Amino acid sequence: MAHPVEETRLEHESQPARVQIVVESNHNDHHPKRVIKLNGLTSKQVDAYFEGVELMTQAFTSHLKTFPADKIDGLVRLLVPEKPARPTLLREAKMLARAKTRILNSGDWLTAQDVAEVAQLSTVNASSQPNKWKRAGKIFALRHEGTDYFPVYGLEPQTGYRPRTSLAPVISVLAGCKDGWGMAFWFGSSNSYLAGRLPKEVLVEDPAAVLEAARNEVYGAMHG
Repeated sequence: MAHPVEETRLEHESQPARVQIVVESNHNDHHPKRVIKLNGLTSKQVDAYFEGVELMTQAFTSHLKTFPADKIDGLVRLLVPEKPARPTLLREAKMLARAKTRILNSGDWLTAQDVAEVAQLSTVNASSQPNKWKRAGKIFALRHEGTDYFPVYGLEPQTGYRPRTSLAPVISVLAGCKDGWGMAFWFGSSNSYLAGRLPKEVLVEDPAAVLEAARNEVYGAMHG
């Protein structure tokens, strides 16, 4: 008995800011149906999507005609996973949340207002000077809930809580592959190149070693 032809309908919604391609299936014995919803795409992107689907369908149909039925079944078995994929995305999200919580609870972070106070800067526009330091690559900041937080270990008490001169070269190396959060994780995590110590702890006593560890992080075995 011939299988009923599945109906496929494409729906487009341009309002959502996040791009989504959602496939909804509704199978029954009489009228299988699949709806593909394209959310957050422009009209040009939707047209390109349609053209791509049409070209792929034509190519697949052309090749499919040359395959015996048993070969097609074997191909399908190869393409379909034996087991559902594990929820790695959820696990990664939980790990990232724990890591960020650890960093935020470390006590290492100052707002621009805090920096202005300890450095005895003007508090009228507290973010002005710390942001100038950040733009100049003298210090970095992580952004959380719309607020920049600056590392206290990046400030030198002996110079009036200005950025440590040893920090800028490290930031310059790491900036090519890490954002503020990435640098926060790196400085606050055990580093094998530093005998398991944290870079933020070694920065004061041996800044050259921290710089080498940063280069090793970015360039790996190719460095040197």
